[in-house]
Amino acid sequence: MASGFLALFDDIAALMDDVAVMTKVAGKKTAGILGDDLAVNAQKAMGFASSRELPVLWEITKGSFINKLIVLPIVFLLSYFYPPLVTWLLMAGGLYLAYEGAEKVIEYLFHHKSHHESEPKPLSKEEILAKEAKKIKSAIRTDLILSLEIVIIAMSAIKADSFLEQAIAVTIVAFLATIGVYGIVALIVRMDDIGFYLIGTGTKIGEVVGKFLVAALPKVVKALGYIGTFAMLLVAGSIYTHHIEALHHLAQKVPGWVADLVVGLVIGLAMVGIVKVIERVKN
Repeated sequence: MASGFLALFDDIAALMDDVAVMTKVAGKKTAGILGDDLAVNAQKAMGFASSRELPVLWEITKGSFINKLIVLPIVFLLSYFYPPLVTWLLMAGGLYLAYEGAEKVIEYLFHHKSHHESEPKPLSKEEILAKEAKKIKSAIRTDLILSLEIVIIAMSAIKADSFLEQAIAVTIVAFLATIGVYGIVALIVRMDDIGFYLIGTGTKIGEVVGKFLVAALPKVVKALGYIGTFAMLLVAGSIYTHHIEALHHLAQKVPGWVADLVVGLVIGLAMVGIVKVIERVKN
């Protein structure tokens, strides 16, 4: 009996050792999309009142964990029974990312000036909370698509002898991605608090670094707005250039990021046009 338990523990140890190696491999493969994920989610988590930043970020983080709990079993089941459907799901998600990115580009090019010229009217508490809830839902929807891509990339990167090993490694990568991305976003949105704390230490280095962080925050927020939009279009475009043969061949004639950006923008503009037509028909 004791030898049976020891053999079981030995098998578990060997399994976890294999999983650790596969998790490391998948982590390297998903590093690129995690960078885009960070930019997009940092953009989504900003623009709130200072006192609401961390509560809002926590709501988005919880939504991200729930997304993983939804995405992981779906991808595992589809990969096991009908793998082509996983790609179709990913491409459908790419339409949403392209639409969001293109909509922001249009807003900046054609509505940015008018927004600055008009005086923003004061909002009631209920209106502020409703606007906040809308942004949280948008952030969680975007995270769902990015979660799907992370899981699929991790699945393709891990070649395991058993499905169980692959599933465990992908699950670890998915949840570590959420913790890592939103942990860094939390540090970014609270840069000013960290800066004020360092200024208050009374040391020369603390004062210099603290003032730099406080002054840098508005610039970081503005930069992340552009980077997040850029990243959404890149991710959306890359989904299509990697999974549609004709686009893949065309993309080889130019730098990869240029092809992804152009494809993402074209698809996004087409989606914006379709949505506008549907809205007009409804009205």
